Amino acid sequence: MEEPIIAQPARGGRLKFIIGGLLIVAAIVYLIFSSTQANAQYFYTVQELNAKKSDLIDQNVRVSGAVIGDSIQYNSQSLELRFTVAHVPGDNKEVEAQGGLAAVLHAAVTDPARERMQVLYNGVMPDLLRDEAQAIMTGHLNADGVFVVDELLLKCPTKYEEAVPEQVEGN
Repeated sequence: MEEPIIAQPARGGRLKFIIGGLLIVAAIVYLIFSSTQANAQYFYTVQELNAKKSDLIDQNVRVSGAVIGDSIQYNSQSLELRFTVAHVPGDNKEVEAQGGLAAVLHAAVTDPARERMQVLYNGVMPDLLRDEAQAIMTGHLNADGVFVVDELLLKCPTKYEEAVPEQVEGN
């Protein structure tokens, strides 16, 4: 009598399945990591941007600063908006130590020695653009030192007045 032949699974098939699975997982991890790195944008302060000016010309960056109300110039025909922002600290702990966001924005605007930067934005003038507003801007720095804004976000300081009671009483 002949012995029946029993088919055994090939070990190479299982190994190919494991290798294929690992390659798929590695590809997914790489795609997640690379897209996260591409979308991560560092916030510069006005002081940091001014210090690294020559290295950052024409690079897309994000900057935060306090709007100086007297500098706002808007041309409703060309939709060109120009204003100046003053340096505010980028560290939240430092902002809280200085009395909160409203106090920091007020100090930045009223201090003539504070570093400043000229801003150019083309578009409709935002309603929240006013003195002591926090501007968060994405754009690039021109060779002439003007920051050209593509995206402009504003935080109105009146939302933070409760953090500084002496400013509220003066109104």
